[in-house]
Amino acid sequence: ADFDGDEMNLHVPQTEETRAEVKELCLVPNNIVSPQKNGPLMGIVQDSLAGVYKLCRRDTFIDKEMVMNMMLWVPKWDGVIPQPAILKPRPRWTGKQLISMVIPQEISLHAPEGDSDIPPKDTGLLIQSGELLYGLLKKKNVGAAAGGIIHLCYNELGPEGAMAFLNGVQQVVTYWLLNTGHSIGIGDTIPDKQTIEKIQVHIDTQKAEVARLTAQATANELEALPGMNVRATFENKVSMALNSARDQAGTTTQKSLKDSNNAVTMSESGSKGSSINISQMTALVGQQIVEGKRIPFGFKYRTLPHFTKDDYSPEARGFVENSYLRGLTPSEFFFHAMAGREGLIDTAVKTAETGYIQRRLVKALEDLSARYDGTVRNSLGDIVQFLYGEDGLDAMCIEKQKLGILKMSDAAFEKKYRLDLANPPHWFKKDYEYGNELAGDKESMDLLDSEWETLLSDRQTVRLINKSKMGEEMIQLPLNIGRMIETAKRVFNVRATDRTNLSPAEVIPRMQNLLSELKIVRGSDP
Repeated sequence: ADFDGDEMNLHVPQTEETRAEVKELCLVPNNIVSPQKNGPLMGIVQDSLAGVYKLCRRDTFIDKEMVMNMMLWVPKWDGVIPQPAILKPRPRWTGKQLISMVIPQEISLHAPEGDSDIPPKDTGLLIQSGELLYGLLKKKNVGAAAGGIIHLCYNELGPEGAMAFLNGVQQVVTYWLLNTGHSIGIGDTIPDKQTIEKIQVHIDTQKAEVARLTAQATANELEALPGMNVRATFENKVSMALNSARDQAGTTTQKSLKDSNNAVTMSESGSKGSSINISQMTALVGQQIVEGKRIPFGFKYRTLPHFTKDDYSPEARGFVENSYLRGLTPSEFFFHAMAGREGLIDTAVKTAETGYIQRRLVKALEDLSARYDGTVRNSLGDIVQFLYGEDGLDAMCIEKQKLGILKMSDAAFEKKYRLDLANPPHWFKKDYEYGNELAGDKESMDLLDSEWETLLSDRQTVRLINKSKMGEEMIQLPLNIGRMIETAKRVFNVRATDRTNLSPAEVIPRMQNLLSELKIVRGSDP
C-alpha cells in the first residue's frame, strides 16, 4: 500500500443502536460464515495450512520436549498430556494426536475418498468426537470451504467456537513449524533421468502428430469438423495434440515426485500453487495463448522474423517445450512474455470493472432489511421481497447434505428401513431386548406398517421437490438431522453395538407428536 498522506480515523459509536450494529455486524467471529456461499469466508491459509498438512502425516513424530511446549499453545488445555503413540525406546507422539487436542470434542466428520474405510494411503478424513483417526487436513477441511471443520465448529459451537479453532490450530501449527521448518528450493523441481526421457517422448510424439496434421492440411486431405472450416479444424486438432503433450508430461512428473517434495506438499495441502505450476517448473511450460488462440502472425505470414514464412510448427506458434528449470529459448521467452502481458492487462481491466459493479450493487442494496413481518423492504418501506430470499431461510444456516434415499432403489430402501414382525430377520431377537415379545405382535405390526407407509410417501414428496435435480443426492437443508442424532448418541453414550430396550409403541407415537408440534412459520410467528 502507498502511504502518501493516508489516514485512519476512529469513530466511537454514540448511540445504543449504533453500538448494537457495530457489535453484531462488525464483530469478526460473526462473519466467519457467509450467507453468500452457505459456508465459511475465513479459513486457514499459507504457512499454517502447509504446516497442518505436514503435521498430520503418518511419519510425523514429536518428542517429549516439543510436545510439552506445544501443549502451552493449545487453547483451554486441561493440563493432561495424552498417552504417547510410541513408548519405547523413547516416547513419541504423532502429529494427529496434537491436532486432535485443538479439535473440539463436539466435532465428528467422515469424508471418505473411494470405498475403503481403512485407506492405505491416508486419503479421506475421519474425525470421531474430536479425535483425528485418519486423513490429512487440507484446504477443503480447514480452509474457507463449506462442510469443513470450521463450518462444523460454527454450527455446533457458534462464532466463538469457530474462532477458537482457527486461533488454536494456527498457534499450535506455527510453533511446530517454527521448529521444524519448511522451505522450497531448486532441488524440489529437478526430475529424475527416467522422467526427463518420458517427458521428451510425450513431446516428440505430439510434435510428430502436429507434423502429420500439417502435411494433411497442406495436401488438402484434412476433413473439416462440423461447424468449422479446414483452418479452424487444423488449429483445433493441433491445440488438442499440444495440450495432450502438456497434460501427459505433467502427469508423468506428478507420479515421479515424492510425497515429501516441498512443492507437492504446498500444492496438495492447497496452501500455494497447483499441479500445473509444478509441471511447468519441471516438465514443460506448454502452449502460449493470446486472445484464445495460438500466437498469431504479427509480421507478414510469420510470428517473428526468425522463422520462415507460413511456418505453422508448434515452436513457431508459441509452444514452449522447455521447463522453467531448463530455461526458455529467446523466441519462447518472447511468446511467454506476450501471453503474460495479456494476463496482466486482463487482470487490471477486470479489477476496475468488478469494483465498479460491486459499488453500484452496494449503493442499490445498502438500505434493504428483513422486517418483523417477514418482508424485505428499503428505507422508504417499499416491499422488495414478500419473503426474504423467497424461502425465508437464513443462508448462513444452510448446509449441503447427502440424502441417500433419493437414489436408493425400492428394494434397497425396503431392505434398510422396513421391519416385518410376521417374518423377522435372524438378528432381530438377538439385538432387541423385547425381540421375542414383539415378533408377531399385531399392535406393533400395525404401527410399523403405518410408519413404513409414511416413509414411502415422505420419500416420494422429497423426490418431487428435488425432481429438477434428479439423480442428485445432495440437498440444501437448514438443519443437519444426521449430525443432531450423532451428537445425541454421543451425549447419551448410545453405542451402535448395544442392545436396545425401546419398543415401536414407545418410539413411533413420540416421533409423531414431535412432528405434529413443528410449525411452518411464514412471516410472523403465530
